[in-house]
This record gives sequence, C-alpha cells and structure tokens, in this order.
Amino acid sequence: MSDLLIKGGTVVDGTGAAAYKADVRVKDGIIAEIGEDLRPDGEKVYFADDCYVTPGFVESHTHYDATMWWQNDLDPLPGYGVTSIIMGNCGFSAAPISREEAARNEMVKIFAFFEDIPEGPFLQNLPWDWEKWSEYKTSMIKHVRVPANYAAFVGHLALRLAVLGLEAWDRAATPAEIAKMAELLDDALAAGALGMSDNLFDHDGSDRPVPTLLADDAEFEALFDVLERYEGVSYQVILDIFTRKTAPQMLERVARLTKGRKLRIQTAGTIATLDFQKDLAGPLENRMIEMQAEGYDIWPTASHVAPTNVLSIVKSLIFAQSNDYVWHEVVMADDHEEKRRLLADPEWRARARESWDTKAWQWAPMNNPQRLELINSDNGVGPVNITLAEFAESRGLHRSDAMAQWILENGILSTVHMSPFPKDEEMTTRWMTNPMSVGNVTDAGAHGQMLCGGGENVELITKYVMQDKRISLEQAVHILTGKLMNFFGLTDRGELKVGKRADITVFKLDEIKRRDMIKAFDVPDGKGGHTWRFTREPAPMRLTIVNGVVTFDGKKFTGEMPGQFLSPVANDQLAQVAAAE
Repeated sequence: MSDLLIKGGTVVDGTGAAAYKADVRVKDGIIAEIGEDLRPDGEKVYFADDCYVTPGFVESHTHYDATMWWQNDLDPLPGYGVTSIIMGNCGFSAAPISREEAARNEMVKIFAFFEDIPEGPFLQNLPWDWEKWSEYKTSMIKHVRVPANYAAFVGHLALRLAVLGLEAWDRAATPAEIAKMAELLDDALAAGALGMSDNLFDHDGSDRPVPTLLADDAEFEALFDVLERYEGVSYQVILDIFTRKTAPQMLERVARLTKGRKLRIQTAGTIATLDFQKDLAGPLENRMIEMQAEGYDIWPTASHVAPTNVLSIVKSLIFAQSNDYVWHEVVMADDHEEKRRLLADPEWRARARESWDTKAWQWAPMNNPQRLELINSDNGVGPVNITLAEFAESRGLHRSDAMAQWILENGILSTVHMSPFPKDEEMTTRWMTNPMSVGNVTDAGAHGQMLCGGGENVELITKYVMQDKRISLEQAVHILTGKLMNFFGLTDRGELKVGKRADITVFKLDEIKRRDMIKAFDVPDGKGGHTWRFTREPAPMRLTIVNGVVTFDGKKFTGEMPGQFLSPVANDQLAQVAAAE
C-alpha cells in the first residue's frame, strides 16, 4: 500500500450528503484525513481539480465466480471506478460441490448455461480443491489476485446439487438431506458468506425447472433457520418477471415462509419497470410497499439499465429463455459447420418459423424484429445498420429465415442486437431512490457474448444525473456506494470518512461515459484456443483506488491486484484474518 493525497477535488462522501470541497489523505490503505488545504507529508500527490472524489463503486450483482480465475484483470471494471464486486448471485455459486464428479460437472453446466460462461475454462482453470464453501473461500484467498474486493453468497442450487447430486433435478429432499444442506449453509455463513442466494425463476435448455423450484417448504424453513442465526447476512431470491411471469405467486411464497422472521431479503424480479411487464408492475409494487409496511426487511433490486439482448448462436441462453428451443438447437450444435447446416436446412427452417410464430413469448426478441439490429457482421458482407424487419422485407422472407440467412452470409460469429427494452423511468427512479432498495445490478462477468455489464454503472450518472436530471449526483453516488455496502454489512468501506478503507474513485463529469461494446478475443475456449467476449474502453476514471492502491491511473489499468475477500460486519474478525492472509 502507498500513501496518497488527493488535492483540490469535490468530495461526494457516499452517504447522500451534499458535496463539498476537500482534500483526502490516505495512509496504509485507510482514509486518514479529510479537510481543506491539507499539506503533503511525503505521500504521492494527485491533483483532482474540477473532479469529484467519491467512494469506489460497487457492482452489486456479478457472476465473476468463475471468470475471475482466468480473467483476473476484471476488465473493464477498473476503468469504471469499481472497487468491490458481489458474486454468488441467482442461486449459482462455485461451492459447495459434491464429491461425485458428475454432480460437480452438473453444477458447472447449470452455472455455465444460465450465465453464458464457457464450460471448458470453468472446469480447467479452477483448482477444485474444495467441497465446502469455507474451503472455497480459502482457495480464493490463496489463488486469486484481482483489482477489486470481492464478497459472495452461497447458492441454494449449489447446496442442493452438493447434497442430492443429479437427483436434485427430480425430487424434494429428505429430512437427512435437508439437515446436510443446513450444515453446509452454516459452514458458508461462518466462513463469511454474504448469505444465501436463490432462484425461483429459471428453466434450462431442455425446459426443466431449476432444482431449487423443487425445494419444499421444509427445506426452505431449515435454511432460513440457519440464516436467522447470523447477523448481517441476507437472503437473495430471483423471481420471474421475464418469461413465465410467476413472480407474484413466488413472492407470496417467500412472504409466507419468511413472515415473522428476522431476515433481510433481497428480491430480484419484483420491480417490473419494462413496458411488457405492465401487467405485473402495479400489483408487485403495491405488494412490495405492503410488505415493507408490515415489517418485512425486504429490499427489491432497482436497476437503472434496461436489459438488452444480443442474439448469438455461439453461446447464448436467450433463445431457450424466450421459449424458442428450435433456434436453441443451433446454439447447442457442436461446431460451426453443424450450425451452418442447420441454418440452411429447409426442414429446420420450417420448424424455426413455427417456433417463432407459436412458441416464443410475445415480448421476446424474435417477435420484435423492428427492434433487432443487424450491426455486427463478422465478415463485413452486410447489410448492416438496418433492422431484421427491414432485412426480412427486402428479401421477402419470414423473420426467422431472414436472420438465418443474414448469419449465413455474414458469418457464424455475427450477432444480432436488440435495442434496450422501453421502461418506466419514473418507477425506476422512485425505487432506485427508495431507502430500501438495491441498485447497480448489471450482471457483469456473465453473458460475455450477449451483453457487457461492466461499464454500465456510469450510466446512472451520465443518464439519470447529467442527461435526464432525475436525481442528484449525491443520490447517484449513494446508490453506487454507501447504500450498497451498508446493505451487505460491509460497513468498513463505501463512504468517504476518516477510518474507513480507502476504496476511492476520482472522475470528471464531462470525461466519463459508458463506451460502446467491442470484442476481445481473450476467453479460453477449453480446447486450447480462445473465443471472444464483449468489453468496453475505459470510461475513463481519473483514478480508481482499492485499499489505498491505484488500479486505474486515468489512462489504463495499472496491473495492481489489491482486492481482498470481504465478509459481513458480523463476521468482521474473519474478514480481518482473510485480509492478513
């Protein structure tokens, strides 16, 4: 760690309080002094004239659990001011795992499918020197060096697969198996997990409900009993407002099972801001208001970024999650030649047309060709910068045939992009600024060929503060920093106060923006080669500082890896031990 003095900036401290001019001194990774006209005392001086000095930004929902083992620079996060990431979301985590290789591989397959992460490097790059979550944490601390702090949930899916093996797909757990899951959850929480994440949403590529949807009330009650024993942890659950729209029923189940419990709950899929979710928006919002008024410690996620879809036939779950399992056959085809054969096959094309017309959800990308943009040709043949609807009309083709033809002509690596879903900005703003909500949900680290969650954090500032003037900069920084760290119980950072850890971001408003997505061919494919992912050029930040160490210097990632394992405040001693290790 180096000592730093940041001079001349305007401090936005992460609490929501008004900005003020001040210098910030850092010693030994701690904020040592904040005040006007501080004199240098041998430390390195950074001048922040016309810049804002804020706590480091927190990515509250990522899936770097696997990818950080082979992409440890976390690109592009340092250039976007990120100093901490939250992993283990949506019920998926890399631990615990079963001793049986088939069950372990099944966990990898589920994680890889739903988060669009290559299976090959997942299996090859992780050491798999753990079974319990506590052993996984030890392995991360020993082997992983990253430029941001990291904290993680333990996933309910991982718990089920570790105990039931492949039968997790087929049945409820026995009392003995439930007891074993509770034991594994207790191990994770004692080791510093943020809590347990859950999934009451997804179906896989064969339309099977994920194993957590088979859990009975007895299983949930036993796991909630364990969660209640730990202060500072939470229960995160993802509900369905996208496909089968089961969120209202599942929310009632969560309400029934947690009624009267001292349990912090984070729900993803209860604030329905997108236009196609209007049938759910009012009832879910009203129910959330009721539950908060009734005393539930429930925090819905409120994302400032509308979901976007990139239709790739190399690696994507979007077809399956749109209820289109015919195009999903192309995604699952083993090689590019087989993908080309399917796309050209008249019999497959007939089934694909029927699937889009009668099976795919009405709001799915394939049923909105006017919003599907042909902009990413692999070989440049084109046409580009037109919609799929326009291309289909020009060729006199059904929209499915038109997309198949365009990909055949432009190359298998070509992708079709869907413009962001229209959404209710007033509801988005209302819930982002609600005192009990979790913001900055971006999915960074997942869906590398479908979207780039990394870098979407700054849109909260560039769009909602600068462009639309819906919120103040102080509110935006609070949403990105202190509010999140207080929710997760990571209260030694997230605010610029003397004695807090020195996770700091410095930026100038007229310099930062969410840059366009570009391809980086740096993802190991598990076969000795590499495939691609989307990334972005830096925002850029003037400085990103993690535990007192500069990870982004205004132009580039510095190569420094000061990230530490973080745990809730109730387990603060464990966090200190981890930091020392």
